[in-house]
Amino acid sequence: MEMSVRIRLGAMMFLTYAFQGIWVIPLGAYLLKSGYTGTQVGSVYGTIAIGCIISPIFVGRVADRFFNAEKILGVLNILSAVFLFIAAKMVLTSAGEPNFQVFYGLILAHSLCYMPTWALTNTVTLNQCTNPANQFPPLRGMGTLGWIVVSMTCLLVNTVQGDSAVRFELSVLPLQIGAAIGLIAGIQAFFLPKTPPKDRGGDQSGSISDILGLKALNLFKDRNFLVFTITSFLIMFPGMFYWTFGNAYLQESGMTNSPAWQSTGQMTEIIFIFLMPFFFKYFGVKKMMLLGISAWIVRFGCFSLGIWDFGNGMMWMVVLMGIMLHGPCFDFFFVTGQLYTNKKAPKEMQAQAQSLISQITFGIGWLVGATAAGKFVDIYLIEGGGHDWSKIWLYPMVMVAAIGVFFMIAFKDKVMISQD
Repeated sequence: MEMSVRIRLGAMMFLTYAFQGIWVIPLGAYLLKSGYTGTQVGSVYGTIAIGCIISPIFVGRVADRFFNAEKILGVLNILSAVFLFIAAKMVLTSAGEPNFQVFYGLILAHSLCYMPTWALTNTVTLNQCTNPANQFPPLRGMGTLGWIVVSMTCLLVNTVQGDSAVRFELSVLPLQIGAAIGLIAGIQAFFLPKTPPKDRGGDQSGSISDILGLKALNLFKDRNFLVFTITSFLIMFPGMFYWTFGNAYLQESGMTNSPAWQSTGQMTEIIFIFLMPFFFKYFGVKKMMLLGISAWIVRFGCFSLGIWDFGNGMMWMVVLMGIMLHGPCFDFFFVTGQLYTNKKAPKEMQAQAQSLISQITFGIGWLVGATAAGKFVDIYLIEGGGHDWSKIWLYPMVMVAAIGVFFMIAFKDKVMISQD
């Protein structure tokens, strides 16, 4: 691969994930501060799931058949940026009240345009790879780097503004900067290598059932795969407590520059990605996923016990440990699950199986989990402001523990990923 192509693809990945990374983490805390309820915040985050559910249909039946992938990527990024910019202006009404319905609609429109870009960036990149196994991971890693870099923005902005100003992560600035990044990503996409559609309409193969992965339902005849799928779906319920309200908890606990601190989770994610082959050498899928589940339990326990107060002994380190456990939480469970799905599915059905699992977890599971988490958070609203987070985090901890027991008893597959 030519260096110029490599640079353009790396920039594409960097911008794509920076586009969302800068605002999606602090949004929950900002909305709660602005008067939104936990249920409303959960619904807003649920739009991401709706985008995940619909995007395979769009990418599979429209973008992949009639347009160059880089061109539709550019158009979608620009549209996403426009919707996000307008949403930033419509968070509150002219009277300063939460403008939930309008804001929700705009973020939904943004998500419907943005979520397909993940698949499109993969398509553009893989189309240029002569050795995907070696070339794709470093390029995809630029996306994680983009997420980390924009999470550090608060360090510079808060330092410039001073303590008396409104903190970056509790303002509308992340949404506005995100829109600017999206516009740049949209323009940059038109300079990417040409990626023509695989089928310009002559071949009508590829039904809705193919795109949604419905034929992969046959895999559920395997009891172990069914247990794995149920577990993956259920884990999204406790998972959405963190992904939706983790930053709000940190903000209310007194943490400043919380997006930067949270990016340490993405840093450990990269570290554990490189460590996974070592673990696969000695542990099968079941033990790997149980390690991931155990990490989730410890994480929520840390959040329930920890206090972000440098003057309160070592409790702030407990909170930090909970954040940094993102690596094993995500990699050992979700990445292992993706590899397990690939191993269980016949070669001709692997893409459909991955699509189906994605729909069940990051689609339906994310949507229902975000809504449920919001309702729990509302229950523990403290009069005068804030939430009783020590009690809130006990719920996902108990959920994960129960899921872990179910998986440990019901999952009997002894498959080893390292056998590939």
